[in-house]
Amino acid sequence: MAGRFAGRVAFVTGGSRGIGKAIVERFAEEGAKVAFIDVNEEALSDATNDLREKGYEVFSKFASVTDEQQVEDAVREAYEALGSLDILVNNAGVIRDNLLFRMTDSDWQTVMDVHLKGSFFTARAAQKYMVENKYGRIINISSTSALGNRGQANYATAKAGLQGFTKTLAIELGRYGITVNAVAPGFIETDMTKATAERIGISFEQLISASVSQIPVGRTGKPEDIANAVAFFADEKSSFVSGQVIYVAGGPKN
Repeated sequence: MAGRFAGRVAFVTGGSRGIGKAIVERFAEEGAKVAFIDVNEEALSDATNDLREKGYEVFSKFASVTDEQQVEDAVREAYEALGSLDILVNNAGVIRDNLLFRMTDSDWQTVMDVHLKGSFFTARAAQKYMVENKYGRIINISSTSALGNRGQANYATAKAGLQGFTKTLAIELGRYGITVNAVAPGFIETDMTKATAERIGISFEQLISASVSQIPVGRTGKPEDIANAVAFFADEKSSFVSGQVIYVAGGPKN
């Protein structure tokens, strides 16, 4: 039986590891052709080989979301290789955590560039194909940190900015059959949260234990939990859901 994304093409930034890879795999498993970019060449190669061994049709390319030309080229090449561009997931992200008085100009700018400039470049490149086709799904990956989080003035600001970006694009692009939504993960077990544990000087197991105690459902999140929410927004049947932010955090966020 064909999956719900059969005949669709999804493009995912930062698609080689963690949440990004789970999203790529979900689309592929449900019938989509998938394109993804990353700056980690080893992870990019491993993920590409893994997906192709499973029989999925994929396009992958080394590209930085902070480089306008690399993004334009990757989106165009993916469109030409796979025949369409129906779904975009702006997932690429980095952290440069520090308290404000220790945060460097570089810590701030790197996070802004990857999350905000990167999402802007990719959405702008992708929307022209979606507008032409009168169909599209754009999903931006925000975070519960958008609500404020100690040591993450840069990351929280960028992730909050993505929510404003999401709502504005939903207003601008809705007339073309394009919905724009955001998924805001809570604590998800990834390399990024492992880096957080290292930064604050505790083991990953200790961080997981401390986090679970604050999560109503009593467990941490997995990358697949985010892929599930992304798939909901990407579904053709979700055409009346746009400009929304869904917190996937095991409990309510205010």
